[in-house]
Amino acid sequence: MPDKFEKVTICLDMAGCPNMCRHCWLGHSKNMMLEQEDLIFVSEKFRKLSEELTVYSWFREPDYRDDYKELWGLENKLSFIAKPERFELLSVWRLNRDRDYLSWLKTLDVICYQLTFFGMEEKTDYYTGRKGAFKELLCATEMLLNNGFIPRWQAFIYHDNVREMSDILDLLKEMKLKKRCEDLGGKFNFFVHQGSCEGEGRVLYNNWLTEDDIELIPQELIETSMVHMDCCSLDELFGKPEKELIIEFLDENSVIDLSERLPVLYINNNFDVYPNFSERSLWFKLGNLKTDSAKEILQRYKHNYSFAQRASCEVPVSEMAELIGDKNSNRLFMKTDYRWYLLNNFCKKYFVY
Repeated sequence: MPDKFEKVTICLDMAGCPNMCRHCWLGHSKNMMLEQEDLIFVSEKFRKLSEELTVYSWFREPDYRDDYKELWGLENKLSFIAKPERFELLSVWRLNRDRDYLSWLKTLDVICYQLTFFGMEEKTDYYTGRKGAFKELLCATEMLLNNGFIPRWQAFIYHDNVREMSDILDLLKEMKLKKRCEDLGGKFNFFVHQGSCEGEGRVLYNNWLTEDDIELIPQELIETSMVHMDCCSLDELFGKPEKELIIEFLDENSVIDLSERLPVLYINNNFDVYPNFSERSLWFKLGNLKTDSAKEILQRYKHNYSFAQRASCEVPVSEMAELIGDKNSNRLFMKTDYRWYLLNNFCKKYFVY
């Protein structure tokens, strides 16, 4: 291993998340408030091991803490060369509770913010894991528009909420979101897709979409989703039936080296370290920053030390498909997502802690 990586990104879970989303690939864990000194401690561990370092104080919900402004400043101070990005993420929870939040967001040069639905009120509250989430999303949409931002809606769809996509389409038309965004010089987008079948999402396996479910989605919404996701076919947008993917994988003996040149590491509130590949399960754990050196953790990452990384390198996907897959299933998966599903279920079956 070279003395330094070209770039390392570290994300410390300093507060947690107000939601308990049932699809969350990052999983659920207890919320804890860490100190700013903890972020400094973590960044110092990696500072001499990378030519560039990017530091984040979250990987579940941004701006969940009351000191979110100070943390953003600290992230920028601790990062060097490659500064943290804001992407198109905000905290709907904070937006509905903090009068100063919107004025602060205006300083970040982000024009469009994405909001996540799971259907209408009952389904969105259910999947978000928090009552009132749907109403807060609608309030967030109005606040963004009234302050010159462009909202974008996405919806995760499953067998039990697919019929509600037409209701959301009617709602956004009733709210005149397309015209209101055009009046601001932007474009309103609403698209649908499946989440990953990882972490909490693996629990939803029996609720996964089938080709019959796709017929229930309004054609207008399918077309706008294909444009947004840059897809040319329904297979590209929603995937293929599991039974077809198994046939493809049974003829494929490939393995995958998961280590990447520019590692991104997720560090939970107990300082356990996981690579940003998939779910935060023990089979991906690389170590703990209170007991292991950052150099050792990066070496483990580089050389596929975790059980999941070794399995991905050593066990052909054909073997995983034979052991784990359902050859009679019509559930739709993207090929890459299904490979992760096979790997995590293989690890769940054979991993011994």
